[in-house]
Amino acid sequence: MRLASVGIKLAMALAVLAAGRLGEASSLEARDDDTKYFFEAGDGDILNHYDRRFFKNQLSYDERADTLLHMVRAYLITFRKMGIETWIAHGTLLGWWWNGQMLPWDWDLDTQVSGATLDYLGDNLNYTTHNYVSEDKKVQRQYFLDVNPWAIERTRGDGNNVIDARWIDVRNGLYIDITGLSETHPDIAPGIWSCKNYHRYKTTDLYPMRESIFEGVPALIPYNYDKILVEEYQHKAMSLTHYEGHTWNATLKHWAKDPEEEKKENNKRNRLGRRQAMPDF
Repeated sequence: MRLASVGIKLAMALAVLAAGRLGEASSLEARDDDTKYFFEAGDGDILNHYDRRFFKNQLSYDERADTLLHMVRAYLITFRKMGIETWIAHGTLLGWWWNGQMLPWDWDLDTQVSGATLDYLGDNLNYTTHNYVSEDKKVQRQYFLDVNPWAIERTRGDGNNVIDARWIDVRNGLYIDITGLSETHPDIAPGIWSCKNYHRYKTTDLYPMRESIFEGVPALIPYNYDKILVEEYQHKAMSLTHYEGHTWNATLKHWAKDPEEEKKENNKRNRLGRRQAMPDF
């Protein structure tokens, strides 16, 4: 990977400059005593799903859903057009299992690539921006592909860089996490592929990939998806019909937001609207 030759600190600085050229990012200082590359907007389940360089304000439920919908469509369409193999993973794969859509309470999306593909992204597509127009021509977006310079390290290391790359919406900082799978110990564990977060897969669980549809566009799915999901989330994740303020509607094959959750979201929107309407003194 070319990043190894330019040095990790220089690569981190280049990422900041690349983001700044988009006109959307705030400054991000790489500290000598911190190896972490991707920085989020804050702590907690919400702010840590925004890339700090592009964060402006917290999105509403509907804004988040719209952002993630077009972001994953853009990602899958772009990678397929370029002939780059990638597949959906983790909670995104679980959403596909239920109804071919995102889980509506998720704040980010997850995909995986092979270690070889990760090398290719770092060498050829790092710091690149990608334009997207929806099929109905009503939505236009731009995304920033950023490969972590620590992606050259294929084991966990200090744990600060388990995410290898991100596909980021430059309007607000929401992102897709991209992690690489590598055969890190082919001598003692051949055919076992792992990421830096201790997820391990057999070659026969991943390949041959299955062709499917996710959020209305073609997507690759690991071959033994049932086994993968059960090992990660247990059987209850594939049978529980009420979770995070949503209830599964088996007739419509849809996760519906509970009335209480809808009321909380409306109250939040109203409070935000009142704050924005207040005059400055």
